[in-house]
Amino acid sequence: MPQPQSTAFFLLLLVIFAALMCWLVLTRHVVLKVLAACLAFLPAVMFGVAAVNKYYDYYQTWNSAIADVTSAGVPGTVSVPVGVSQPGNEAAGRGVTSLLGVQVITKLAQTDGYTVTMRVRGQLSHLTRTVYVYLPPQYFQPGYRNYKFPAIELIHGYPGAPQDWITVLDVTSTLAGLISQHLAEPAVLVMPDANGARGISLQCLNSLDGPQDATFIARDVPDYISRVLRVWPPGRAWGIAGYSEGGFCAANLGLQYGRYFGVAGVLSGYFSPADNQEGTPPRLVNPFGGDTQLRRENTPMVELLRLPPGASIPQFWIGSGTDRADARAATAFRQLVELRQPAVQLEFVRGGGHTMATWRVLVPQLLKWMTPKLAINVKLAQARARRLASHHLASHHLAPRRPASSVPQPRSRTRRVPAARTDHPLGMVRSA
Repeated sequence: MPQPQSTAFFLLLLVIFAALMCWLVLTRHVVLKVLAACLAFLPAVMFGVAAVNKYYDYYQTWNSAIADVTSAGVPGTVSVPVGVSQPGNEAAGRGVTSLLGVQVITKLAQTDGYTVTMRVRGQLSHLTRTVYVYLPPQYFQPGYRNYKFPAIELIHGYPGAPQDWITVLDVTSTLAGLISQHLAEPAVLVMPDANGARGISLQCLNSLDGPQDATFIARDVPDYISRVLRVWPPGRAWGIAGYSEGGFCAANLGLQYGRYFGVAGVLSGYFSPADNQEGTPPRLVNPFGGDTQLRRENTPMVELLRLPPGASIPQFWIGSGTDRADARAATAFRQLVELRQPAVQLEFVRGGGHTMATWRVLVPQLLKWMTPKLAINVKLAQARARRLASHHLASHHLAPRRPASSVPQPRSRTRRVPAARTDHPLGMVRSA
């Protein structure tokens, strides 16, 4: 069967439409004329939809279109109905089979990786959303049995769904191929539902008196994934990236939650928030309730200038087509980021517009840039953990022992100060 962007499909629609129009003209019965007119309407509409699909290069196969339109998810994935706050899941989840409740075919997973669908309930945001997680082949290989992986959180655009990263942009196969060619490093890909439903646009913001989308994406999802899988906690070994509206999310959350992400990628993003699309039917809603201060704090172009010197922000990578608006926004954002980070990488796709075709070209470049940096951050975290363990062990052995005496020794009056707590075991390495 011809695929949705093929020339054969367009010719087929034209032939069907022409045949129905001939029937409409030649038949003498009124009922048949009405029937022919109604039937001719269908290929005409399909032709228009297919033309839009081809222009934006969205669905290349019928499987990706059906999975997206029906919200059926990604073929071949396993759905895991677990909640973030259920006791006991964290310990059991470190073994993939016990987490999924199904038997994973290890030989296939060691070659191709494994994609799982989860329903995650946020402890802080109280939102429950679908999250797709891709585990690379190395996750199942014996040589990585004790390795904690870095992770990249991928945010989709609007309108769109998290599975678009898999069915349309082919990110999982792309990463596996790059790893096999030694052009990328293994990383877990985390693809959350950023909006909760079709026709909704929340821009990954904490809406005033509304959904706490930023908290769910930047806090709840990374915290949960790092508990149930062999993944580092939020910090320098986590990345965030997105396209279109997801690009705004990556830029804004990267700056707002700089301690939680080590790298960030922006693909054709914008850098000033618009109104949200909320409700049923969707309506425009000001996510800040008219609070100009909140709007400034969630405008990356403004926030970059407001951050104090030495503030922790991720390393940025920026990609765009040569579409005039996207290229200008990307160039302006890069210029401001370079006030804090020298030589920010900016990739342009020649002739590329604000389309899936552009982002499909940029995804391999993003992964080749981002995954090695995350792998380096993992090594730094491992070295830091070893130093802390050695220091703790040395302190334990060098601690003075209680004198061996039958006479009880007086208790020390020295007040013991508890060790300083940290939210991030990886530590906060400030960006240059």
